[in-house]
Amino acid sequence: MMSPPDFQSRPAWTMTVMLTALSLINFLDKIVLGLVAVPLTAELHLSPQQYGLVAGSFFWLFSASTVVVGFLSNRIATRWILLAMGLAWAVLQVPQALTTSALGLLACRVILGAAEGPSFPVSVHALYKWFPDRRRNLPVAVINQGAAAGMLLAGMLIPLVTKQWGWRMNFVLLGAIGMIWCVLWLCFGREGPIDERRSARGNQRTANQSALASSQRLSYRRILTDRSVLSVFALGFTAYWTLGLSLTWLPTYLEKGLGFSGVEAGRCFAAVVATAAPVNLGLSWISQRMLAGGASSRRARVHPICLSAMAGALVFVLLILLNAPPIQKVALLAIACALPTLSFTLAPALLAEIVPDSQRGALVAIHTALASLGAAIAPAVMGRIVQTHGGGTSHAYELGFVVSAVLLLAAALAALRWLRPEQSVKTLQHVAARAPA
Repeated sequence: MMSPPDFQSRPAWTMTVMLTALSLINFLDKIVLGLVAVPLTAELHLSPQQYGLVAGSFFWLFSASTVVVGFLSNRIATRWILLAMGLAWAVLQVPQALTTSALGLLACRVILGAAEGPSFPVSVHALYKWFPDRRRNLPVAVINQGAAAGMLLAGMLIPLVTKQWGWRMNFVLLGAIGMIWCVLWLCFGREGPIDERRSARGNQRTANQSALASSQRLSYRRILTDRSVLSVFALGFTAYWTLGLSLTWLPTYLEKGLGFSGVEAGRCFAAVVATAAPVNLGLSWISQRMLAGGASSRRARVHPICLSAMAGALVFVLLILLNAPPIQKVALLAIACALPTLSFTLAPALLAEIVPDSQRGALVAIHTALASLGAAIAPAVMGRIVQTHGGGTSHAYELGFVVSAVLLLAAALAALRWLRPEQSVKTLQHVAARAPA
């Protein structure tokens, strides 16, 4: 298939690298609290339930800011939105390094979450201005590997920094890294040239998207009540739920539940998150190859997401059923946490396929906002479970992972039944055709 005349491979992949670096920083900011949880809770005298509340507070304004900035990204150049976010992240590391109370830390995490919330949807929206539809799976998967790389580096380095200089130094270093990225983005970041509506007139694209790319704007009420869109939201919610547990409780589970030392727990955490990279990239590549071979979006995108979520759920259940040694439980966790991440890559592509291009940024933002509620709720739920059943053994933490399994399985089964992108496009086309000019 020929690329649109305004597709520029080299700068497109340069922007992908820059946005991958931003994703790396984003996840360093997210995971740092989980990796310093043990010394931090000891110094600030936090109970498991209090820590769960503080950890989940990162996502309290995450959704609201994601929606607001998502709508702004339809009108304001993503280059400047991303620069403003990067600057805010860097500056907000300073008060976290200086905080002396649980309330102060909670306030910092809430504000930082509001600043970081729009990162993924705005990055995807920016990237889609560089890549046409059938080339989008892989670059978004690469951005997601920035998240995996961030968690991998965090697991390897943050425990060492904490051991050498104390947990507060991690926030200072993150602020410095954020400022370096902002300088590079100011120098090299650019807006993509692809206008899908213009490209559709001169190039053959998928029948689904070409029809809606040139259509008028649709009612958000109609889009948000579409069964396929709701199914994508449900899959995203469960994937973020699992991610929220990984970011906030996995290091503590490895240290207190499985008995690893702080440095060993960090290395095990790094191994768990490193598994997500080849799994996500491999499945995304297979999906893109299926699309290139003429497979429908339901077969190439929907089925892999659902099957991955179901497989991850089953592995989470095995975690509590098998009386396995700690290192084997780490291996099971690595697989269980890796499989649901495919939703982060393919869900935006499904939404971009279904809705008009002029509303894409807002819809991806709404998806991220609603889905990330899972990450806001999950740490508090796990904290309650751990406090009720005791956090000295692995059993309480594994009960929390079983909750993830139930949610993943339910969302996957619902999506297999109702997530039909081609059918949704036809329905929305019909709505657009009947709307007054």
